This record gives sequence, structure tokens and C-alpha cells, in this order.
Amino acid sequence: SPVPRRAQPRPGAAETGTLGLSGCRSSPESPFSSPETPRLIAQRSSFLILCQKLYRKQNAMYTFLPENFTPVKQKPSKELRPMLGAILLGIILFIAAVVAWCYYTMSLRKAERLKTELMDLRADGFVIRNQHGEVVFRLAFRSGTLDLESCSKEGEILSCTRSSGGPLNFFIQTVKPKDTVMCYRVRWEELAAGLAVEHTMFWEDAHWYGGSEMSTQHWPIRLAGYQEPVPYVTSDVYSFRDSFGGILERYWLSSKAAAIKINDSVPFHLGFNATERALFFQARYKDSPYKPPLGQQPFPELSYRVCVGSDVTSIHKYMVRRYFNKPSKIPAENAFRYPIWSTWALYKNNIDQDKLLRFAEKIKKYHFNCSHIEIDDMYTQTYGDFDFDPVKFPNVSEMFAKLREDGFKVTLWTHPFINYNSSNFGVGIERQLFIKEPSGRLPAMVEWWNGIGAILDFTNPAARDWFQSHLRQLRHKYGISSFKFDAGETSYLPKQFSTFRPLSDPSIWSRRY
Repeated sequence: SPVPRRAQPRPGAAETGTLGLSGCRSSPESPFSSPETPRLIAQRSSFLILCQKLYRKQNAMYTFLPENFTPVKQKPSKELRPMLGAILLGIILFIAAVVAWCYYTMSLRKAERLKTELMDLRADGFVIRNQHGEVVFRLAFRSGTLDLESCSKEGEILSCTRSSGGPLNFFIQTVKPKDTVMCYRVRWEELAAGLAVEHTMFWEDAHWYGGSEMSTQHWPIRLAGYQEPVPYVTSDVYSFRDSFGGILERYWLSSKAAAIKINDSVPFHLGFNATERALFFQARYKDSPYKPPLGQQPFPELSYRVCVGSDVTSIHKYMVRRYFNKPSKIPAENAFRYPIWSTWALYKNNIDQDKLLRFAEKIKKYHFNCSHIEIDDMYTQTYGDFDFDPVKFPNVSEMFAKLREDGFKVTLWTHPFINYNSSNFGVGIERQLFIKEPSGRLPAMVEWWNGIGAILDFTNPAARDWFQSHLRQLRHKYGISSFKFDAGETSYLPKQFSTFRPLSDPSIWSRRY
């Protein structure tokens, strides 16, 4: 008989239109046990081939249609669904735990990179604590913040390569020179010209000492108002009251046993904010008197060393030995103990031999203490001469003999200017002893409080030796004890000039003087 369009279900099975593998075997009761006709044999062969394919699919079930067979996966039983859900949830929780652990581990590694000894580095600055955990130094990055993802630590050096402003060179190196002192070398260098690097140091509740001479000097430092960073160079505070004085160091010391020294190579500008109790440390070349070293790009660099110790004495001793030279000789004790009597206080620049001797006589008559008597302004004919005006001082040797007899030591006023009407002006031009214009051909003329003149270039060894030889001659000739070096601040230099040796910092000229 013809093959039915739908196979008969196996005993006990619902009529679902599917055929189990048990239906693929012959049985006495099957239709194929009847006498076989050619047509039935062909049909049975096709049926057996179909059963073999179904067997290879094992547990797969098929929709049995003559022209189309589509596999259908069995659905899991209702009893397995809770178990599969629990397994899936467990896998998700395991993955989440692994991710959390990796993040925690990376956070720990990052924290280790941002902490070095007693310093904690953050994106916007750092703090330093002492051995007792007290914050003794706090500094903020004012011109940008660090990208902490660019930071790494190798040995004692923690370095970063990016900031909010772009690429940079930044590092902090830990140095422990002795058991009672811990130091940190800090360097922030921008990699583009025209920028400025600025950090803010907070003095908070500590007392701070150091810095520069000021027109109104407070000890400890006491500042009022607000000042944007200005070039940290020498100036005449008598004429420029808000400027820094003729003596200045890039060094500050705290009552909390912390100290900071700005490197001499930095194009350093200093400002302050009394309300925030903060100093602004800035490095820049743009619109400043500083010049980059020859052959180098004008990339600003702010570098310094911060040291902390167990007490103020030990940290100050270390910093002085590390950065400053000690006096080569012991100064005269009387110069500290007794006053210096200056002719300027009484006579200004209107002095002569008779006035000087009467001045000394009155000091002796009234038994005033005296370390030195100072011969101040205008004892020469012109500014730029070295010896005494023979009209005002007709017998200089006799005058000095009288002063020595009365127990007076004499100090003599001097300055770095050679006025155009001095006989030494031509000597200076011939020997090229003066600071020159940027072209390097002509002397740079300046106007100072006593006229117009040229300035000796103390970066030139020839100018230094020439100046010193005249002072030594006066000392040996008259027995002069000391000299008062007036002027010499950078405020008397022209805005544009050239020197024998290029000056990255104009205050170097003041120190040479």
C-alpha cells in the first residue's frame, strides 16, 4: 500500500508528527515483514537510509516531511532550568570578582607609585610629612595638573610624562643624605616655548625665614597684600620700594624643620598672596630678563630641592653646607658691635678734608663708640675716578695718619659706574671694560643718580682685574680698612645689553660685583 504522509507514532507516544529511532528497526509486526514487492523494497531501502541519518543525529528530533527535514533542539526540562540559571549567575559573579580584584590591584600599584617615603604626590601637588605624620610642607601645582596615569616609579625616581597642558618632563627623586634629613629633588619642565611653570608653596601656621632683603624687613617673613610673580633679581630698594633688595637667595627655611632651595638655573619669578599665606614660584623666559643657555630652547624649567629634618638646626646646617660657602675669614668684630659713622648722614656729597676731620673729632669728643668712619659720596673729582680730589683733599696722607692716630678705621665708598667725563671712560672703551649694547660695539650708557655713564662688565676678567687693582692701590696707599660697594643691582642695567660672558640670570652680574 502507499506510504502514509505521516509516520505512525510509536506505541505510547503522542501524535506529534515526529518519529523516534525505535521506529527504525524491522519487527515481525512491521509492514516490511509482508511479502516484498519491488516497489516495497525500494521504499524500504529509502526508509532505512533515512533512519541511519536520524541515528547519526543521536538525540536530535526531526519534523518528518517528505521534502523537508529541519533539526529542532530539545528544550531543557523544567527541572534543569533553575540549575542552569544558578550556573550562569555564578559565572557572572566570578567574572565580576576577577574584574574587581584586577582594579583593586592596579589601584594599589598606582598608590605605591604616587607615594615615596614621606611624600604623597597628587595630581594637583604634594605634601610632605615628618616622622610623626605631621604635614610640614605643602605645595600645589598652579599652572597645570599631572596626568597620574602617565606616572611610573623606578628605584628612587618617580616620573610623569603628561600634564593637563600636554607632554612634559617631571620627576621627583628621593635622597636621604643622612639619618636626620630626607630630601626630594623636584623638576617640572615644559616642552614648549612661551609657557610658564608655577607652583604655590603654603607657609600656613609655620614661621618662614630667608629670601631677599626688603625695604621693610620682617623676621620671620611677613608679607601683606598680593603680588603676581616678578623676576627674582636684585634691585635698589631705596629707589624701588616694592622690589627685592641687593641681597637675595633662593632659599627659605621653616620653623617646622622644612627647607626649600630653588636651583640657580631656573628663570625664577616670585610672587605672594598674604590671604592664602602662600608664595608663588614661577619659571618663565617670556617677558623676563632671563635668557636660556646658549644652544638650548627656551623651555621653562622649575626645579628645586625640598628637605625635611628632625629639627630646624639640623636641616639648616645641612642646607648651608650643601649650597652656601662659608666666609673665608673672620670679619672684624667691631663692625658688628659698634656703629659705622658715615659722612653722608651729615654732609651728603658736600665733603672735604676739614669737614671729615671735624666729624671724627666730635665722635671722639663725645666718646661715641665707632667701628669705622665712612668717607661717602663725592670725594673724587668725577664719578669714575678712584683717587681723592686734590682740591677738596689737599693732603690725603696726613689726613689718614691723623685718623689712625685717633683710633679710627676708614671705609671708602665705591660704585661700578664710569661717567663719560671721567678720564677712565676712554680707558674703559679702549680696553673694552664696559657692558655693551646688544650689537656688542658700543658701551651701554645708563642714567644713574649721579649722571650718565658706562657700567663695568664684571663678567670680563680684564674689567674685574682693572677695578680691583685700583682698590688695592688705594688700600695700600692710605691704609684703608674696607670698602662700601654701592649700587650694582640689576635695576641699573639697561633693558637690552650684552656682556663678555652671557648672563642667564642678570643677578650674576651683581654677585660678580
